[in-house]
Amino acid sequence: LIYGSPTVTAGNAPGLDTGASAILIMSEEKARERGLKPLAKILSMVATATTPRLIAAIPGFTIQRTLEKARRTLDQIDLIEINEAFAAMPLVSAKILADGNSDKMKVLLEKTNVNGGAIAIGHPVGASGARILMTLIYELRRRGGGIGVASICGGLAQGDGAVVQVGGDSAN
Repeated sequence: LIYGSPTVTAGNAPGLDTGASAILIMSEEKARERGLKPLAKILSMVATATTPRLIAAIPGFTIQRTLEKARRTLDQIDLIEINEAFAAMPLVSAKILADGNSDKMKVLLEKTNVNGGAIAIGHPVGASGARILMTLIYELRRRGGGIGVASICGGLAQGDGAVVQVGGDSAN
């Protein structure tokens, strides 16, 4: 945010990169039929929308709804991935998720984008959704499993999110 205003600019955004991606999603039953071992289990997926002036907040709002749909709380989440379309996105989202509590916000930020966000990794517009989801899944696998939530904004006022589980009750 620029000087306390709700402004995000190209000056605090990642460069746009070229990229493409695909993710194969199917039921656990269909994966078994085909002899495939899932990387993760999707616990919930949500799409949200708000007013464009709240673009920096939409990932936080989306995470709240995604967790609610999955019947999970932030305390049950091991990792968070938030696309950094602008540098403020993870910060504003963490503040929303922490209800303004600075100690809780610090804890959330310590488990958010642990391998860097789009400013460090890149923001290939056609691949960013899959990139953040797979970054989350692979980091959960590297750590031996857990539950994570990913969120991305799009079209200024839209948000998409997913809660995934690696290990435990998931099929891997």
